[in-house]
Amino acid sequence: MMTLDWLPPTIRQYSVLRQLEAGGVLFRQEDATSAIFEVEHGRLRLVRHTIDNHMITLHTARPGELLAEAALFADTYHCDAVAACPSRVRAYPKQLLLAAFRSDPILAEQFMGALARQIHDLRSRLEERNIRSARQRVMHHLVLAAQGNGRTVRLDGTLMDLAAEIGLSHEVLYRTLAALEKDGSITRNGVEIILRRQPSI
Repeated sequence: MMTLDWLPPTIRQYSVLRQLEAGGVLFRQEDATSAIFEVEHGRLRLVRHTIDNHMITLHTARPGELLAEAALFADTYHCDAVAACPSRVRAYPKQLLLAAFRSDPILAEQFMGALARQIHDLRSRLEERNIRSARQRVMHHLVLAAQGNGRTVRLDGTLMDLAAEIGLSHEVLYRTLAALEKDGSITRNGVEIILRRQPSI
């Protein structure tokens, strides 16, 4: 997760808060870039539409994460950003950030380090999507997402959100979770999925 607690107070002072209802649009593909954003509350989906108007979720940004970083070096946004639920984001003006990075090499280095960690996370997600078996892909995701005791995954969205995130249809995800629950690999308790044992995947 990318955090921005290292940003100078002057930059945060000039940031702007945006409130979005579920389904609200932060920006559209091809809109002129003006800022990058930090999610403070809720979830933002970065999506694109295929020629036949099928929506593809590229990433879901959660609290503490930065989105639209590429806007710093592009004239237009490369996708749509849509709130998956009521959300609050903080907008950091593009030109202000660029000026700060150019004048402060240490600040620029911190930002590069944060981007490098995000690239690592992206590679992990790409690796996950290359797993052909639905069972293996779901277990791979759950093991990586487990928190606390290393066995509990707390869902911060719907199962349809999870399906989009890992690149499965929701029908396939439902069947896979049901099979894992039936063979004792997991149990489900409301918004939590608990790994009961390491299954043979």
